[in-house]
Amino acid sequence: MSFSGKYQVQSQENFEAFMKAAGLPDDVIQKGKDVKGVSEIVQNGNHFKLTITSGNKVLVNEFTLGEECQLNTLSGDKVKAVVNLQGSNKLVTTFKGINSVIELNGDTLISTLTLGDVVFKRISKRI
Repeated sequence: MSFSGKYQVQSQENFEAFMKAAGLPDDVIQKGKDVKGVSEIVQNGNHFKLTITSGNKVLVNEFTLGEECQLNTLSGDKVKAVVNLQGSNKLVTTFKGINSVIELNGDTLISTLTLGDVVFKRISKRI
């Protein structure tokens, strides 16, 4: 299954609680909470480039499945992580105590980030 495409945020749950738990300042959280960001995924075999645009902030990560990479986080940190494919439609990784799952179901991209007992879920549709 190819993840390639552009996806527009449709809804999100627990944004503020998760971002606060992740250490983002309140002003950044307030600016970002209502932004309907766009994620673009370019998949070439096992190599992925993920570009997330939220307002004027652009976050770009590139990785190859199963290989250690450096990821840019929402807080601006750079972390080492390994992204794996689970089944044919889930990208999973863990960094800084955060479990990340990006699941593709048809034209719906579901991103779930878990930090402790705080779960942030974002649902995007292919555009």
